Amino acid sequence: MNTKKIWANFSVSDLERTTAFYKQLGFKHNGASEQLTSFFFGDDQFIIHFFLKDVLEPAIKGPIVDTKTGNEIIFTLSAATVEEVNNWAKEIQQAGGTLVSKPETFGEGYYGFVFADPDGHRFNVFHM
Repeated sequence: MNTKKIWANFSVSDLERTTAFYKQLGFKHNGASEQLTSFFFGDDQFIIHFFLKDVLEPAIKGPIVDTKTGNEIIFTLSAATVEEVNNWAKEIQQAGGTLVSKPETFGEGYYGFVFADPDGHRFNVFHM
C-alpha cells in the first residue's frame, strides 16, 4: 500500500466552537464548510478534520465513541521547552479546553499533561 497522505477525522457537535478553540490556540485553519472545520497541526501540517457527528457517523459505518467515557485516539503535541508546556496548559484552559492532568514530570526526562478539547477529544502535550 502506497498512501499519499494521512489525516484524522473527529466528530464534533459545534463547528463554530471548535473553530474558535483551535484558532485561539494558534493552529492554522485549513478551511471549513457546513459539515466540517479543518486545521493543520505541526511542522508537517498534519490535518485534522472536525466533522459534525451526524455527518461523520454514517460515513464510518458505525458508532462514534462517547468521548466522556472513552478515547478514540490520543495525539501527542511536542513542546520545545518545559516553559512552553506550562504556557500551553494556560492557553488551553483560556480557550475553553479541560486539563485532564496538570503538567508534571513522568518517566525519565518527560514533562507534560493531557487535555480535552470542548468535544472531549484528548491530546497529550509533552517535552522530552
